[in-house]
Amino acid sequence: MSIKHSFSFFLVLVFLFSCKEENNKTIKTEEVIFSKEGTLQIFKKETDTLLINLNIEIAESDYETQTGLMYRNGMERNQAMLFIFPEVAIHSFYMKNTAFPLDIIFIDENQKIASLQENAEPFNQNGLSSQVPVKYVLEVNAGLTEDWFLEIGDRIVFKRE
Repeated sequence: MSIKHSFSFFLVLVFLFSCKEENNKTIKTEEVIFSKEGTLQIFKKETDTLLINLNIEIAESDYETQTGLMYRNGMERNQAMLFIFPEVAIHSFYMKNTAFPLDIIFIDENQKIASLQENAEPFNQNGLSSQVPVKYVLEVNAGLTEDWFLEIGDRIVFKRE
């Protein structure tokens, strides 16, 4: 074997071993944690009775609304994410890269619950539509809309901190 061929063979071996080592490396990512940006209350439509007080994280930018609760391990029972959209429209959500089940509460421009999607399945990529035009969407842990007996027409009030 000539020196030229030996050198080429050596380069191929170096390349193969460096690729193998690269594949064995794990990339550490920082855990995304809840960041309280406001509070939200839900009131019963008939009696105006306070049902629940929540700490909320707000998603408004394109990046925030597209990412939502992806890449998180969960939320506390009194935590939620409120999506605020610039326009009233039919909005659709999916659970790609979301590791825990959610109830998705679709809220109209008058801050009244317009539709509900209960127990959205983790990692499911099927679209979950608001079915009617909405301005806000509230994501909470799965099962809470049933625990709170939420209904279409119940209303929210929120404030930023």
